[in-house]
Amino acid sequence: MKAPLDLRVLVLLLVGACAGYIAYRHPDVGVALLVAVGVVTLVYLLMGSDENGDPPAR
Repeated sequence: MKAPLDLRVLVLLLVGACAGYIAYRHPDVGVALLVAVGVVTLVYLLMGSDENGDPPAR
């Protein structure tokens, strides 16, 4: 049985929160929120991909 929040979820939340905070502090960077979503997606795929490069399995 998996825990409700594993380490990967906590890392993703931390990365997303940091990117969102940067977007909040610097509103002149209009694409920062989109970058935050891209960073979280990339980290998620890199942390869960197997040796074939497939996306994480559920």
